[in-house]
Parts: sequence; C-alpha cells; structure tokens
Amino acid sequence: MTRPIQSASGPTEQLLAHTTAILELQEKIRTRKIQLRTLYGTGFAALFAALAIYVATISTWRTVDLAKVNRIAIPLTVLCAIACGVLAYMERERATQDRKSVRKLQLELEIAEERRLLQASQLGVPVTQRQFTYKDSLPRELDQLRTEAQHYRRIHNAFQSIIIIGSLGTTTAASLADNPGYLKWVTVGLSFTVGLSAGFTGYFKYRERSFYLQQTADAIEQHATAFELGIPPYTGDENDNLSKLTKEVESLRVEQRKREQQLDQPHEGRDGTV
Repeated sequence: MTRPIQSASGPTEQLLAHTTAILELQEKIRTRKIQLRTLYGTGFAALFAALAIYVATISTWRTVDLAKVNRIAIPLTVLCAIACGVLAYMERERATQDRKSVRKLQLELEIAEERRLLQASQLGVPVTQRQFTYKDSLPRELDQLRTEAQHYRRIHNAFQSIIIIGSLGTTTAASLADNPGYLKWVTVGLSFTVGLSAGFTGYFKYRERSFYLQQTADAIEQHATAFELGIPPYTGDENDNLSKLTKEVESLRVEQRKREQQLDQPHEGRDGTV
C-alpha cells in the first residue's frame, strides 16, 4: 500500500513520501508488464508450436516419421496452452478485482511525478537542490530509455527473422508446389506473413525507434559520467556544472521527443507534401 502523503510532516518528509509513492508505482508497472508478457508469450508459443506441428506433419505425411518429435512437441504445446489459459484466467480475476492496467499505472506515475515537482516548488526548495534531484533521477531515465530501445529492437529482430525464414520457406515451398496441392497454400501463407512483417517493419520503424532511444541514453550517460568525473565540459564550479548538465539532458530529451513525433508522422507529413 502507498503511504498517504498527508501523514508526512515537514518539507523533507513530504518529498520523501512523494518519492515513495513514485517508486511503488514503478514497481507495480514492472510487475504488470511481466505478467502481460508471460501471458502473451505462452499464448504465442502455443499457437506457433501448434501451427508448426500441423504444417510439418502435413508436409511430411507418409514420407518422414515425426512420431518421436511429436511425442515431445505436442506435450510442450499443450503445456504452453494450459499455462496461457491459467494466466488468462488470473488476468480476468484481476480485472474483476478492479486491478489497474499498465496505462492507468503509467498515468498515475506521471501525475505523481508532477505532484512531487509542484510540491517542491511550493515548498520553496532551492533551484540547486531541485537540479540535484533531477540528476539523481537520471539512472531511472536511462533504464527506461534502454528498456524501450530493447523492446523495439526485439520487435524488429522478430519481424526480420520472420521475413528471412518466411522468404526461404516460400521459395522452398514454391519449388515443390507443382505436385502437392497443399504446398500452394503454404506458399500463400508464408508470402502473406512475409509481406505483413515487412509492412509493419516499414511503417512503424522499430529499428529507428530503438536506435534513437539508445543514442539518447548513451548521450545522457556520457554527460552524467563527465559530470561525476569533472571532465570537459564540466570543469567549472559544481553549481555551474549542475546547471549545464540539466540543460544538456533536457535538450537531449526534447530532441528525442521531436524524433518520436517525426517517426509517428505519415510519410506524406515527413516529406512536406500532402
């Protein structure tokens, strides 16, 4: 349970109470993301395994004996399906108990962070202290940027793997499609999957998003390390260095937001034409 903010007394205790609420919300968000990833992962694994077993069995019918492979693959597929069903039931129970979604928790986190900033300004906390607080929040900012970059990188790699494997499978199935009629449907399915993956990759630009996020995280870390070590451009007074660090990090964050907005725009908007 989050400690009530009203019970805190004194400026320092009030700010600590806000920080505690923010940390608790961050932990809840991480937990909910793990639960959802596990649910979707087991469901995708069960569906993909079932489809793979079906295609492999049909493709090798009366030519290759897959009994030994199926004795292992089928129980694993059933196990993934059962795990997905259990997790889906637990997720439904959480929904009936009015458990908050990740989006709602993230919204509450943003509100809590804004509330802490407003509280700090109302308490008359010096600018230098607020800048130190901002600097101390940089590790969390770096973790968030790198987590998002890794997320988009994984999606991009998954689609690229589907494109590569699907392209090879389409070529192989097409070369054998003269005799068995079912291979024509396999070719159609693989071609559709490759086209769909290529379309998603080109439209949402997961690789570019991952690259820009990682680039911003590396730049922020470089400035933070230079500040801690007192190397250029942070070789002056500590207060001046802190102000310079805050300015540089904010500039990098603004630049990152502009890049995200450009990536979200359609191609016509980027080119300046309608």
